[in-house]
Amino acid sequence: MVVKGEMESNVTQPESFWEMDPAWVTTVLLVPCVIVLTAGFFYLYGAVIGLLSKTSVRNKVVVITDALSGLGRECAGVFHKGGARLILCGKSWEKLEEFADDLANASDPTVTFPPKLVLVDFGDMDSMPEVITEILECYGCLDVLILNSSMKVKAPAQSVSLEMDKLLMDNNYFGPATLAKGVLPSMISRRTGHLLLINSIQGKLAVPFRTTYAASKHAVQAFFDCLRAEVEEYGISVSTINHTFISPSSSENTEAASSKSIWSLFYTKKPLGVSPDEAATEIVKTLHNKKKEVVIAPSLPKVAIYARSFFPNVFFAVMAAGVNNAAAFEKM
Repeated sequence: MVVKGEMESNVTQPESFWEMDPAWVTTVLLVPCVIVLTAGFFYLYGAVIGLLSKTSVRNKVVVITDALSGLGRECAGVFHKGGARLILCGKSWEKLEEFADDLANASDPTVTFPPKLVLVDFGDMDSMPEVITEILECYGCLDVLILNSSMKVKAPAQSVSLEMDKLLMDNNYFGPATLAKGVLPSMISRRTGHLLLINSIQGKLAVPFRTTYAASKHAVQAFFDCLRAEVEEYGISVSTINHTFISPSSSENTEAASSKSIWSLFYTKKPLGVSPDEAATEIVKTLHNKKKEVVIAPSLPKVAIYARSFFPNVFFAVMAAGVNNAAAFEKM
């Protein structure tokens, strides 16, 4: 009996949670609370900023080129609901009218303005003086110009004709630059305005088989980077948004998925690229905070941009390997 009692007396009873070190208990209870509160704060902050951003365009005159594209339509819908005075630009008058009717039918006419329409074709540079006059006559001024137009060609350099080179430069460089220069005097006289260029990441990073396209994107990027410094004294903001690509069609997505070249990875953010609503959200934020430059891309393309500057030989070797890899794949 004595032995049994001694054995029982040597057994250590486990401490209850509340009998543990008070500092440790406090930490265990406090950390989850801090995490929850922090997450809640950032959620509310994002919601408030998003709301303020969407209402920041109320009564502003906003011009959107290529308003019939996926991104153009998304931006137009957001700004229209936000109370902006929209000027929608596109190549087809019938489609512009149909889109304007859709916007009007989906909104409250007491808090929105009916969009104004202007035919714009950057492939026809002779029409640009008339286009600029028509845009300025819509409201007598403008506050925001969103340059969204783009034309793409993928082919070996030697197979692209001079006519195609010129057409690409007209659509991707001369057109946007001419329109921006045309509306600048109005903005300068009012000492306010925002020019926002929607550009490809190839304005910073050139990829094989897109020679003229990349050249046009580099040119327009440089134009607006220079312009930013020139017009800052007049209170005019210039922003550029570089993205990988905006949601391709299902057929294009299937084709991209079948490509096994190394440099094709520079375009992939997710299976469908950057969705129009994601890009539109970033555009709204950029207009609100007047950020000068935004890159919408996964980590790999961002690393490649820095590699191109600091380790050019490595970057060129990777690009060449990608071309060789693609050529070997086509022979299989």
